[in-house]
Amino acid sequence: MAPRVRREIDLRAGPVAEQPPPVLATSALVTAVGSAPGGAAPFGATRDRSILCAPGGISRLNDYRRRVAANGAALVAIAVLALVSLCAAAPAAQPPTDYVVGAQDVLTITSYDQADLSGKFTLEADGTFTYPMIGRVKAGGLTLRALEAAIKKQLVDQGFFRNPQITVSVETYKSQKIFIVGEVRTPGTYPLSGNMNLVEAIARAGSTLPSASGEAIIVHPSATSVAGPTLPTQDPAANTERIDLRAMQNGAFTQNTVLRDGDTIFVPRAESVYVFGQVKSPGAYSLQQKNTSVLQALSLAGGVTDRGSTSRVRIVRIVDGEKKEFRVKLTDVVQPNDTIIVGERFF
Repeated sequence: MAPRVRREIDLRAGPVAEQPPPVLATSALVTAVGSAPGGAAPFGATRDRSILCAPGGISRLNDYRRRVAANGAALVAIAVLALVSLCAAAPAAQPPTDYVVGAQDVLTITSYDQADLSGKFTLEADGTFTYPMIGRVKAGGLTLRALEAAIKKQLVDQGFFRNPQITVSVETYKSQKIFIVGEVRTPGTYPLSGNMNLVEAIARAGSTLPSASGEAIIVHPSATSVAGPTLPTQDPAANTERIDLRAMQNGAFTQNTVLRDGDTIFVPRAESVYVFGQVKSPGAYSLQQKNTSVLQALSLAGGVTDRGSTSRVRIVRIVDGEKKEFRVKLTDVVQPNDTIIVGERFF
């Protein structure tokens, strides 16, 4: 049996140097051709990329190389550069640091200098909480990074640490809220967490109902503090945005508005059109999009029956309080509350 051939290109003498995560030395690329003992798959194909991305990953890599060398096995392919790019392409999600904390928020404070300084702290109604060693801390109205700096400053000023290392994050968002009403599956009050946008808010409400129109109305109230939802007609001074949900579903996310504390998202019910006569499923149907044609409205009703005639379609419409009847083409645009009647063929 022919002996296995091992080729090895080592661009670094000795073991790979340990680096602070997540930086990996790109010169540590080692490429080998051959197979692992017993025909095993290469290291890079069987180990999760988090081995190298996580702290201590390079030490584990060095241990693996020493074990392979001690066993006399072939050094298998290690695609370090590819994994570095994967680590960079999938950064860990970080909580928003510009969130302004307020009453009832639950904060997680982690101290890397003294473990008993770490814990969860709930802000009281006045926006303060008690922190070990320094007492009451005013947190309401501060961003997370500003609060970190304030705690560090007090620890230094009171002589406990020279350079304290702490981080502050939000465990539970309770101080800021938004209201979602209208044609959604679960209307109600929802906590505003970080830079929440319209799509995320509607998703939290269980998405829109089939009876929803193709737009959402966002009301930014003029008051700084509101107790309940504000409808577009209730606050004349409010800033109102109308968002085309159909355009967003097609990938146009330029209207994916970032929400603010107290905002109300109102999803109105779609207006209806009524289809009767020689159609397969007569009834009322929601106009889910603008500029719906007669042909599209007929398709909602299942189409024309064998006895129906597409050349004998008329619309009954209320104009200035009076009922009027029009002969229409299939390409004409219907209006809300129109009644479409499909006539019967002569033969």
